[in-house]
Amino acid sequence: MAENTGHVGSAALGTSIPPLSPATSARSMRCPSAAAACRQPPITSHWWRMRRRTRTSDGPDPRARAQDGHAEEEEEEEENPATGRVIPEDQLQTDTRTGLTEQEVAVRRKKYGLNQMREEKENLILKFLGYFIGPIQFVMEAAAVLAAGLEDWVDFGVICALLLLNAAVGFIQEYQAGSIVDELKKTLALKAVVLRDGRLFEVDAPDVVPGDILQIEEGTIIPADGRIVTEDAFLQVDQSAITGESLAVDKHKGDQCYASSGVKRGEAFVVITATGDNTFVGRAAALVNQASSGTGHFTEVLNGIGTVLLVLVILTNLVVWVSSFYRSNGIVKILEFTLAITIIGVPVGLPAVVTTTMAVGAAYLAKKKAIVQKLSAIESLAGVEILCSDKTGTLTKNELSLAEPFAVEGVEPDDLMLTACLADSRERKGIDAIDKAFLKALRFYPRAKSVLSKYKVIEFHPFDPVSKKVQAIVESPQGERIICVKGAPLFVLKTVEEDHAIPEDVDQAYKNKVAEFATRGFRSLGVARKRGEGQWEILGIMPCSDPPRHDTARTINEAKTLGLSIKMLTGDAVGIARETSRQLGLGTNVYNAERLGLGGGGDMPGSEVYDFVEAADGFAEVFPQHKYNVVEILQQRGYLVAMTGD
Repeated sequence: MAENTGHVGSAALGTSIPPLSPATSARSMRCPSAAAACRQPPITSHWWRMRRRTRTSDGPDPRARAQDGHAEEEEEEEENPATGRVIPEDQLQTDTRTGLTEQEVAVRRKKYGLNQMREEKENLILKFLGYFIGPIQFVMEAAAVLAAGLEDWVDFGVICALLLLNAAVGFIQEYQAGSIVDELKKTLALKAVVLRDGRLFEVDAPDVVPGDILQIEEGTIIPADGRIVTEDAFLQVDQSAITGESLAVDKHKGDQCYASSGVKRGEAFVVITATGDNTFVGRAAALVNQASSGTGHFTEVLNGIGTVLLVLVILTNLVVWVSSFYRSNGIVKILEFTLAITIIGVPVGLPAVVTTTMAVGAAYLAKKKAIVQKLSAIESLAGVEILCSDKTGTLTKNELSLAEPFAVEGVEPDDLMLTACLADSRERKGIDAIDKAFLKALRFYPRAKSVLSKYKVIEFHPFDPVSKKVQAIVESPQGERIICVKGAPLFVLKTVEEDHAIPEDVDQAYKNKVAEFATRGFRSLGVARKRGEGQWEILGIMPCSDPPRHDTARTINEAKTLGLSIKMLTGDAVGIARETSRQLGLGTNVYNAERLGLGGGGDMPGSEVYDFVEAADGFAEVFPQHKYNVVEILQQRGYLVAMTGD
């Protein structure tokens, strides 16, 4: 799904950006310090080779003009619900050999703003005064005015003290929570390496602008949406924070990369196409802000109670005033009756008691490493009926683990594991998640673990996106030369078939296992080897998955016992989502989110979509818009819904 998303972004962008040479070593041009000023890249034959193979941008491709229809209208920008608003390439006008100039950066920063999501700054005075607003508070304030007018200073002092206590406790708690969140944001500040005026600079992520040429490599957190412009680029990018996919996604020239994604393997240059609120993440954040702009369920309940009491107090006071008029009571007497009825008719201590109680709960949760930004959320959470949960990193560990492997008849599992590990990358920086899973699983294969270090690696060829394989040539302790291969199961099988015919029973058993693992949502790797001048041997299949956390199933059962319904929303494929849902006892009615459509109802008419969402156990291949739509549909059915995860 995420791969398809990348192609959508590329199509939306339109024309082709002038490429950088694949021979260019991004690492060789890395800034040596965190200072803003960086050195000029070394003028070597390597650098000049890159410059000679990089062509100048000659303007927009005619295909781009055909897409937007008006290339000259610079204010017109394409918008895609999956990728966010992308700046048309004819507006970027970036020379990939030199990047932007400082003047161009200043102009674009003024036009597009900083590369950060817009945050509404709260007015602390208005926030504090907000605690004096509400039906119950209005009655208490009216009572305080009456008490002051009657010079009943005791009642006046008590009422004012309760109002101030409620406001102070709530304001201080939420202010502290907001301060903690702000500090966390500061610690997460990113840096970016950009090409400007022909030199590489390390800048703060908010200073990146559309059209910047960004250098990314293993370990880089991408600060903005962009498109790969390096020829023959091959990246593996972790998009789990966006799509929920636990596996890294392969990216090539022309593919879209998204802000907050992490580069797991490879290096390339990217042209920035969207920043700040226009990025994929920015659009998702806008949905969250839209959903969180309400008052909250518990606040609505309290306001409802207060409104009813306020109406009753007014009606009672009207009766008292009418009867006092006929009895010829004095105005002071009438006001005393009004004050008494107002204080008795409304629980003046309720706001302070509720706020103090929730503040105690927030302090308790803080000890459990949970930050409560809105006190009313504590009580609202207690009444939740449906919990929509992300899968990756929430229900699961967000790390690949090796499942029970399939070994071809006559092959020892230790031999299968040893061959797979010999074909692992030896680089520890940015190690592939699958290689990491194999190394972690070695402890269950003691014989393979004991001899692995005795093998000498002669050659290692990393994953080739064309052949879909990783290959290593090693030398055994006995001096035997062995070629070890792992990769896409059917491509590995084809390698062996090209060498010699495979017995029918072995071939059929292998293919059946591939189909079974695919149905269960596993990421499978075939393993084969060739000893010396001998024939290729097919050894088996190693299935990988993102397993559930050890306590997830128990927690889900406890939640169900308490009457809570749980629906899983994940960016992973349907097969993976359904298998995880089955393991956790959530049910297997998991559907592709495409049936909902980005508008929320897909092709289903009327109330059919509401019934469909209500009956489903989860949805796979979702975008943030899908999550928002599912929650909104359930809320319109009258459910109190919570969302956890990404």
